[in-house]
Amino acid sequence: MAMRRTLLTLAVCGALLSSSAAAQAAPEPPPGRLFHYGSHARQNVTVYGDEGPALMIVHGGYWAKDTDWSGRARWFAARGFTVYDTDYRLTSDAVWPAQRDDVHAALRWVQGFHGGALPLVLGSSAGGHLALQAGAYGAGRARVRGVVALSPVASPYRAWLDGAKRGASAERRALRRAAERLAGCVPTWAAGRGCSARWADLTVASHASGADDAPLLLVHSAGDFVPSVHSAELARAQRGAGLSDVTVRTVDGPAHGGPLLRDPATSRSVLRWLRSHA
Repeated sequence: MAMRRTLLTLAVCGALLSSSAAAQAAPEPPPGRLFHYGSHARQNVTVYGDEGPALMIVHGGYWAKDTDWSGRARWFAARGFTVYDTDYRLTSDAVWPAQRDDVHAALRWVQGFHGGALPLVLGSSAGGHLALQAGAYGAGRARVRGVVALSPVASPYRAWLDGAKRGASAERRALRRAAERLAGCVPTWAAGRGCSARWADLTVASHASGADDAPLLLVHSAGDFVPSVHSAELARAQRGAGLSDVTVRTVDGPAHGGPLLRDPATSRSVLRWLRSHA
């Protein structure tokens, strides 16, 4: 009996030592490195990884709050990308087009930091709107290699209208208010108030210029509170202007933005698209 207890103790100790060694053999991913591309506190980039194509991530959050993409940034870095997790001024800091200006400034910084190579951009929800603006405003292909947008608010004006409909969900009502804060005015289209030009500028399709713009992968879920019509309208505008590399996908379920990547098939398809455009 004593011998059995001794052997059992040795076995338990061996298992503990083995698990400890395994833990040491698989260390936690290193933390990101923080840099600033401007003087404002939010104008910063956290870099994960140090080799592979540049992938810039633009978070969502109704243009009004920061959301954490560090886990997914590490996931993409582990799959061969240098990831630039990018913050920008929120609507509590400034109205449009400050957010687009920040993304453009960050893209210039990333390109310089990455040896001059154009980055890919992945944006989610409100960040998808900003990513699409980066790929379409002016000659987007000159600054962006390709854009993946998850549940992008491609038309804040459409979101503003949808949020006022009878039975609109809490998320759609919140998005309506967020779009109004972003614009800094309601879309009354009154002459002299600046609203018509600003709301038109917010709509990505108004900047569609076809071959001058970046390739697009646009993803929504069937139950997304930002419906796929946002991306369908943009895709029609871009194809009509001559951009052929545009893909719109609608997946099952109610996921919105980053949670779309929890589905293995969706995350694999996004990864394949990014690698094919790197």
